[in-house]
Amino acid sequence: MYLELQKQLAGHLRSVLQSKYSIEIENVPVEIPPDLKFGELATPIALQLARTLRKAPKVIAQEIVEALGTLPGFAGFEVAGAGYINARLDRTAGVRAVVDGDGHSLDMQDHVLVEHTSINPNKAAHIGHLRNAILGDTFVRLLRAAGNQVDVQNYIDNTGVQVADVVVGFLHLEGKSLAEVRRLLEELKTSGERVDYYCWDLYARTSQWYEQGSAEENAERKKFRYATLHEIEQGGNETAEVADLISTAVLRRHLETMLRLDIEYDFLPRESEILHLKFWDVAFEQLKQTGVLYFETEGKNKGCWVMRRPGAEIAEGELDEDAKVIVRSNGTVTYVGKDIAYHLWKFGLLGRDFGYKKFFKYPDHECWISTEHGEAEHPHFGGATAIYNVIDSRQSDPQANVIQALRGMGHTAQADHYTHFSYEMVALTPRCAVDLGYTVSDEDLSRPYIEVSGRKGFGVKADDLIDKLIAATREEVEKRQTSREEAERQKIAEQVAIGALRYFMLKFTRNSVIAFDFKDALSFEGETGPYAQYAAVRIRNIFRKGGTTPKAELARLAEIDELESYLSGEENEDIWALWLRAGRRSLVLDQAIGASEPAYLAKHVFQLAQEFNNFYHKHHILTEEDPAKKTFLLATAAVALRELMMVLGWLGIETPEAM
Repeated sequence: MYLELQKQLAGHLRSVLQSKYSIEIENVPVEIPPDLKFGELATPIALQLARTLRKAPKVIAQEIVEALGTLPGFAGFEVAGAGYINARLDRTAGVRAVVDGDGHSLDMQDHVLVEHTSINPNKAAHIGHLRNAILGDTFVRLLRAAGNQVDVQNYIDNTGVQVADVVVGFLHLEGKSLAEVRRLLEELKTSGERVDYYCWDLYARTSQWYEQGSAEENAERKKFRYATLHEIEQGGNETAEVADLISTAVLRRHLETMLRLDIEYDFLPRESEILHLKFWDVAFEQLKQTGVLYFETEGKNKGCWVMRRPGAEIAEGELDEDAKVIVRSNGTVTYVGKDIAYHLWKFGLLGRDFGYKKFFKYPDHECWISTEHGEAEHPHFGGATAIYNVIDSRQSDPQANVIQALRGMGHTAQADHYTHFSYEMVALTPRCAVDLGYTVSDEDLSRPYIEVSGRKGFGVKADDLIDKLIAATREEVEKRQTSREEAERQKIAEQVAIGALRYFMLKFTRNSVIAFDFKDALSFEGETGPYAQYAAVRIRNIFRKGGTTPKAELARLAEIDELESYLSGEENEDIWALWLRAGRRSLVLDQAIGASEPAYLAKHVFQLAQEFNNFYHKHHILTEEDPAKKTFLLATAAVALRELMMVLGWLGIETPEAM
């Protein structure tokens, strides 16, 4: 409702400004005032036009108000303050509009590609990976809610140094052969043990092994890393086969972990195929032909192929010592170079494609993985019109370099539709670290948060975190839901735990460092997932006790002609505020997508739950004696439930039947 009324008022104002002052303004500002006493919408346009028209803002505002006349959905307009124009809505019409549904009218992209999660397949997923995956999955849901066609990709770096380190652990620290590694994987599978957990410990031990000997020993040990990395990249040898076995087994576990959070993928492009299918070779020629890359003949980058960094200004003849190296002097390609090739493919600009094979079965679709020689029949995943890369803020420079390369190659439209969806790290509160069984020093206990490190073995495995959240929630469910069956209690515990985790990761803006805490996330009070879920459960209980349904009460509301008495007066301002909040869904969705910020919707759902709870405590819904008013109050609850469930669904949060 709000988004349509906002656009309607802005359009009407544009017409008035054109006809009265012969002024054309493309974006007329229409705001939501901080308090209902200033109306439901307002515009500062008169203040902005004062200098142009050489009149006092208040005079301009009065002239505009007189010219606005009547507008469907609006009760009237008034001048306020130094020249603001406040708009008051027709409240009855507003309620009818909210009941009819809050549609969207956003600018759709033909084909949006979102890349998220992208965990190195060398060990178990950890808490930091969960922020990436939850942010990415939620943004996918928002884009789809707005009507976009979205493909979800999870990039797998199966040839990088992290995988190499685990392979070094298997082959050199544990002294296993290819056959023994294959046998170990079978034994772990048979016994129900987790290969990603095994690799977690081995990765930490290998990282420490590189530093435990003398300087000479450590130097020799690290030679294993570089030799192993080279063999993995080259392929066609036993070391590469070990790497493929391990990375594929760990990747499957990652997908199983994320599925617990209802996170799914469409395609898993692997770096091994980018290398072996010669994506870089094609991209290299394109980069040289367009002049993006040049060969440096002197200075610290002598012998390298380099490109200018974004915003670099170098005088003619001056050496650019800060140029980004894309191909090293030894001929190896940097991460950014491979990423440029990958993004040319994403936009359909490379002229080359992956092979595809089915890898992981979801309830309603297949997840495909890249291969050198795949199946003849497969979906098409490249050729996107817009790209969002969910990658932490530490990768801002490489991401900026990829965009710079696209621009330099003449792909301006694609560069304009390439978004680095960045975010900050996840840490633990000291209390949470203690709860997880870690020994925390007195110094760390006084810190606001403690950073985690998989390399040092100090971290929170994603599955352990989810298990612990479910166990803690289960204890509470056992106290409250004694009459329910075991399976029901378990389902409720899982829904609340997953809701708590997802909401905690989403309520902070992306540029905020998160200090995760069990007690904060699981609280039924304050800005948490359980608080919003409980509001929905409370509404369901109202209809259960009342022997009616939300659908029935909304149908009855349509038969009531006069609603104004239930919406006007100071005693009913909270009800009107709740209806207004319910009508903001598409507006907030528009804002969240425009700013790439799911936190806006998390805040919206909390405020909706909060305003419903205020309404619930003030008005006696089921004991109301006036039948028409009772129907109106029940319809208010019905709309609140509908909006809570829809927006929580966009956040990937289910609403339990009971809590």
